[in-house]
Amino acid sequence: MNEIPTRALRAHDTAGKVFQVYSKRLRLAQERYAKSVAQAFKEHAPTEGAEASQAARDWPGYAVDFAQRAILFCDTLRQRGNLFLEREQAGKPPVLHFGYETVLDGRTLARPVNYALVRIVPPEGVAIDPARRPYVIIDPRAGHGPGIGGMKDDSQVGVALRAGHPVYFVIFFPDPEPKQTLADVCDAERQFIARVRELHPDSAKPVVIGNCQGGWAAMMLAAANPADVGPIVINGAPMSYWGGAWSEGEGDNPMRYAGGNLGGTWLASLASDLGDGVFDGAWLVENFEGLNPANTYWTKFYNLFAKVDTEAPRFLDFERWWGGFYLMNREEIEWITQNLFVGNRLWKGGVPVNGRALDLKSLRSPIVLFASLGDNITPPQQAFNWIADVYGSTDEIKAHGQVIVGLMHEDVGHLGIFVSGKVARKEYTQLVSVLESIEALTPGLYAMKILETRGDGGELVHQVEFEERRLEEVMERLNRFERADEKPFEAAAALSQFNQRAYELFARPWVQALSNPYTARLGRQFHKLRVERWALSDLNPATWWLAVAADAVRAARKPVPAEHPGRRAEALTSALVTASLDLYRDLRDAQSEAQFFQTYGNLQHLADEPGHAGAEAALDPRERPYVREALAAIGAGGYAAAVARCAYLLAAKGRPLPLDRLQLKAELLTEYRELLPEIAPDEARRVRGEQEIIVDYEREQAIATLPQLLADRAERSRLLELLERVAADERVAGTGLTAAQVAMLARIRTALGGRPRLASTAA
Repeated sequence: MNEIPTRALRAHDTAGKVFQVYSKRLRLAQERYAKSVAQAFKEHAPTEGAEASQAARDWPGYAVDFAQRAILFCDTLRQRGNLFLEREQAGKPPVLHFGYETVLDGRTLARPVNYALVRIVPPEGVAIDPARRPYVIIDPRAGHGPGIGGMKDDSQVGVALRAGHPVYFVIFFPDPEPKQTLADVCDAERQFIARVRELHPDSAKPVVIGNCQGGWAAMMLAAANPADVGPIVINGAPMSYWGGAWSEGEGDNPMRYAGGNLGGTWLASLASDLGDGVFDGAWLVENFEGLNPANTYWTKFYNLFAKVDTEAPRFLDFERWWGGFYLMNREEIEWITQNLFVGNRLWKGGVPVNGRALDLKSLRSPIVLFASLGDNITPPQQAFNWIADVYGSTDEIKAHGQVIVGLMHEDVGHLGIFVSGKVARKEYTQLVSVLESIEALTPGLYAMKILETRGDGGELVHQVEFEERRLEEVMERLNRFERADEKPFEAAAALSQFNQRAYELFARPWVQALSNPYTARLGRQFHKLRVERWALSDLNPATWWLAVAADAVRAARKPVPAEHPGRRAEALTSALVTASLDLYRDLRDAQSEAQFFQTYGNLQHLADEPGHAGAEAALDPRERPYVREALAAIGAGGYAAAVARCAYLLAAKGRPLPLDRLQLKAELLTEYRELLPEIAPDEARRVRGEQEIIVDYEREQAIATLPQLLADRAERSRLLELLERVAADERVAGTGLTAAQVAMLARIRTALGGRPRLASTAA
């Protein structure tokens, strides 16, 4: 009985916190609205002076310009509708900017899937080296079709091609194969990677790039087949679905709460059953559009109207991809929503694929995480929190020999991560350079920074450097409440399971009985996103005059300048409409957030056991299993362990690692191969991570036990020769050995029975 008052107090405390955050959200929304309105009047208020007076008298000219733009605007929407119908009839081919040829069609596999592996054909003037590491790009299957990673010349595909790498793309077709599952897709992608390796037997393992949902697909692929996958780059990929920002900031993660507020995964099942076992991707696209009503319903259209003489090609090019809606099987969308979106099981190692549970700890390839602070679909917490869920500590990352590099953009939105030409020219260009030598990084967590400087001729120069970070510090900085705000999502997942089961038992039989292929096809055709396209196309006889009128307007176009009072009043009106819609969005999102925490925060308290609400006391790092195992083996490991231990003892500590230094390290690993242990790169990183733990916890004993690792005198001589040759290498000497490094080299020589040298090379 004593539990009831305790839980009541906790519920009261939760309500108080929710109200406090909700009030803050309302205040921030009002402040942003007031600021936007003030900025609108400042930028677009009518001008004064003789020229303004003259322009003000030219209202007939503005009226003509307005009417002409209106016709051109409507004609562009007609072209969008025609483009939509043409792509539907053509089977909605990928929107790739580059030519391609099919390498392996997933529809021909033993377990058919609607995926295929294609090879990007290099454009004229671009030379490809088949011996270089190939790139495999996986686009998201989130309602749209494939190709966003290669829509432009300045894109992920274009950057890799210009660097001389063979590039492959994983595409998919509009309609799923009957009964295909995510496990089938994962197996097909495994076969794609195997085919790429067959085509490039002399190259390193392929880089796999995953965009958004393609990111977790890439991680699943790599976890299931760690021996075949090289470095992994996941861009804006949700991995920890419960993560996000709360209490501070702008409340810009509304999709985080959608599943709970809608009662869980049962709606996806309902939509699939209404579709006769097929889920319409247009529903996902509609969710994305709902995130920013100002852009969806006003800004993008006004931008087209205001700049219709120049904006139409860009608008149509984007709509070519945005308006292509693809389908999924019921089994696929249910697996995704139940295991990932609401269940958040990927990092737990409990996601079943092909008869076994995936374990992200089995990954051995370096991982690059690219996220943005401006992404309201996949906030940085969702991109990074899984690291702490899987590994728990910096030491565990090292113990598994894992290299994880984080790259954070300051403001680009979710789509900008994949589409922006500016991002491609900067971030992806540097990533391609980094991936050449990323496997030379020692195990750990790194922040990748791109510094901009000016060259001798004034040109912009990018320099990359890496800073090693502690996982514990990164998680503390990203998660202001130590992730306590994720606890209610457990209650949301539990309620989702209940609702899902109730739907399957009581509603599904009736819905399926009422559905058939005809009603499913009719429902898709009359989805509002499709209707707004085909209804304003040549399919509609009411548009017969638009093309003729638009041609006449172009022949007699009479635009007025942007400073015309009419244009300024128009821009002011648009800015005020945008500000109002943004205010509506902020108020809606604040309400959604408050509703979620008020509901599931209290449900969580009902499930919590008294006395277990707080975090458990931190375990002594030395008592962690992987630390104990490493320290227990301090005198074992042989030549490979000795080389790794010496490398860490001699490493420069506490300063950024420039890319050119990493590239030098990769060169040295190749040139001194005969003196290095014969060991696979993945295993070498694991050994290095284990030796880092040993040195960090028992530095003096690590030095003293070096001779135990090298009982063979010939191996001691081999290691000493390696150390001396590297230290004497002009390229290494040019970087400037520190006094601490010279002193450590002397200690190592003494421990191994040699004499210290190179005392004069200290910088």
